[in-house]
Parts: sequence; structure tokens; C-alpha cells
Amino acid sequence: MSRLIVVSNRVNAPTGKGDETVGGLAMALSAALREYSGLWFGWSGKTTDKFTGELNVERCDGVTVATLDLEETDLNEYYNGYANKTLWPLFHYRQDLTAYDRSYGEGYERVNQRFAETLAPLIEPDDLIWVHDYHLIPLARELRKLGVKNRIGFYLHIPWPAHQLMVTLPGHQKLVQSLFDYDLVGFQTADYRQAFEEYVLTEAKGVMVGSDLRAFGRTVKVGAFPIGVDAAEFAEMAKSERAWRTYNVMMAHTAFRSLIIGVDRLDYSKGLEERLAGFEHFLAHNPDVRREVLFLQIAPVSREGVEAYQEIRARLDSLSGRINGEYADIDWNPVRYVNKTYRRDELAGVYRAARVALVTPLRDGMNLVAKEFVAAQNPDDPGVLILSRFAGAADQLKQALMVNPNSPEEIAEALKRALAMDLSERVARWAEMFENVTREDVNAWRDAYVGALSDVRETHTALAS
Repeated sequence: MSRLIVVSNRVNAPTGKGDETVGGLAMALSAALREYSGLWFGWSGKTTDKFTGELNVERCDGVTVATLDLEETDLNEYYNGYANKTLWPLFHYRQDLTAYDRSYGEGYERVNQRFAETLAPLIEPDDLIWVHDYHLIPLARELRKLGVKNRIGFYLHIPWPAHQLMVTLPGHQKLVQSLFDYDLVGFQTADYRQAFEEYVLTEAKGVMVGSDLRAFGRTVKVGAFPIGVDAAEFAEMAKSERAWRTYNVMMAHTAFRSLIIGVDRLDYSKGLEERLAGFEHFLAHNPDVRREVLFLQIAPVSREGVEAYQEIRARLDSLSGRINGEYADIDWNPVRYVNKTYRRDELAGVYRAARVALVTPLRDGMNLVAKEFVAAQNPDDPGVLILSRFAGAADQLKQALMVNPNSPEEIAEALKRALAMDLSERVARWAEMFENVTREDVNAWRDAYVGALSDVRETHTALAS
């Protein structure tokens, strides 16, 4: 078996079962690397006065990780700049928040070059290299310049935007062309794959060669590989001592009310403001059941160096306070809004205590919270999942109550329906979704992608001979 090298912007080394915090990419990659011997390479999350390329190598819970420190300028231009002020908002259809600055693009290119120069000496001839996400799109191009001929795959965890949006990015064709230095480019859903193909066929005058894409003088294999969770492990985690303790605390604090839960990183793409507006609409139009519900929104703060994130935090503080001011009583607040990070086993207990999960992103590559909520449920008395039609998970979790997250009326109606749903319907809907998250779990995702990457070069070699 070839060694697997995983490359991502951040390396969140696992420290033991249960204590990893919210972050679907970190958990999925940890599970993959425990199965395949290999290496996880990326940024340490730390800055240094001068970039040296010095590697920090350690073994954490069965995973070997190699990290490097970046300069403060790198952080500002590559991470806070091009990655999170340019690509992230554009790929999530927020052109109004997209910032274009030449220094951002220069920093992005520079850091990808530094990643490549530091990684290349570690690569052995038979290694498979699996690059993750929008921070590192040009990495294969930089590795090829250094003579790396290994099979290299790229996987995009976030949406790929429509052709009309992509062309608004200065230098968009150069960015897309760099994807053709990979052997395999993977997306979360068929819709995102098709959006990429449309761009290449229209803008780059590419052609389909069977199921492959040819443009810029190269051929690349493309595919949809929906990411999953370790559903069996998470279901067991929901029965752990800490999960049960959290479950009991939640049941006691809800005081026999129905708990509605939302868990998201604090981000404008997650539809948090629209979600609160939908809950407010529910309270306003259902006075008879108003005091029978409690909405808990857990939203750990992220990317505090990006102004848009500072602004959304302030707006959410104001909105949650306004709703409580309007509807609260001396013994009850309808909204609990928490900017704290929790352990996964604690979240499993919270999910199990919830009657309803509100997962309503405006645009999301997949959304693993939806899948973890399903995995954590009591089979005899499961909760109801309300899911945005614009989450990648909507393609798989078809028994969720689907909503347009931009419509407070739809969210309110879905809440009303979910809270009134009888047990037999809840069980039937949950059973079908649980079967999906168990069958199409993180192991299936990993095996499908790595298998496809392994086959690419073999196929090309056979054709060449």
C-alpha cells in the first residue's frame, strides 16, 4: 500500500477520542490517516519573525504530523487575505464581501511555494499526495515545478461557484489552470463538479474526454466524493459517560421544554442571522407554544482578524438580545447564544437531547453537523433535522425537512411541523438518514477518493503503453 500524505492549511492534531472540538475536516482527515500509514503536513497555526522552513514533526494519537510556522505577513496576505477575504466569500456566493488586493494574491502564491519547497524533500516515489481545500489550489503546480511526479489529488471542501461568479475573480483562469496539475480533482457534490466543468468548457474551451476534462494541454479526472462522518463511532460517543452527563444537564435546564439546537462556526455563510429571524418569526406567530421551546445556538468564534466576522458577531449579539428582550419572561429566555467551543462527546449529548436541529447555511460544501446530529439520536425517540436545501448534505439526507434559509416563514413553518411531528414519522425519517450516514461514512469517502487517485496513474500508464 502506498503511503498517504495529506496536506491542508491547518493541522489540528488529534489528542484522543472525544476531546476534539468542532471541525469536520480535522476529524475526517484524522480518521483517514489512522487507516493509511502516512503524514499530515500543514501550517502549525503559529507565526515566526522570519520564515525558515523548519519542520516540527510529532506523533499524535496514531497520526504523524509535520508542521511549519509562517511569517505574520504570510498570515495576513495568504490566510486572512486571499483565502478568507477573497476565495471564501466568492465561493460562498458573497460577492459583496469579496475583497481583491494584489498583495493578497502575491501572499497566496508565496505561501503555496513555501509549502511545496518544504514538503518536496519528504515525498517518496510511491506516495499518494492528497491536498485539501481552497487555501492550497496552486500547490500541485509548485510541486510539479520541483520535479514531483507522484499522483496528486485535490479535494475542495467548500462549494465551487457558478461560472458567472468565478469570472469576477481577477486571475481566475490562472487559478483554474493550476488545478490541471493535479491528477484528480474532487468536489462534495455533483452540482459543484458540474459548475467546475461548465467553467472549463465555457471559459477555457476545454473538452470532455470520456468522464475526464481536458484543457490547458492537460487532462484531469474529476468526481464528486461527498464527505461523511464516522457515524458508528459518533453514535457510540453519544452513549459515553460525558455525553450522558451533558444530555442530563440539557434535559434539566430545558425544564421539559423542547430543545432546538444549532451548532456552527461563527460565519456569515452559515445563515445564523436568517436562522434567528426564522425562530423569531416562529415565536411571533405561535404564541400558544412559545414558552414550550428553547433555542440554543452554539457558535464558536473564528477568523477574528477578518472584519466581516467581527461585524457578524456584533449583529448576532444584538439580534439574540432583541429576541430575548421581546419574548423572555422572568423564568425563561427563548434564545441561548454561546460563543464557546465544546468537545465532540459533549456535543453528542447536546444533539441527543434536542428535539430539533436547525442546520440552515446559506451555502455549504457539505455540513457535517447535520450528519453528526443524525448519528447521535436515540433510535427509539429521535429528533428532527431541518436542513437548508443549499447544504451539500441535502443531496443525501433527503428525509430532513428542507427549507430555503433566506425565508423566515419557511423556517418557522418547518419548526412548527418538526415540533408537532409524531413518533412514527420521526423514527421513519431518522432511520433512512441514519442508514445513509452509516453507509456513506468517512471511511467510504476516504476509500472512494484514495481509490480513484490510485487508479488515475495506472490508467494513464496503461494507455501510454
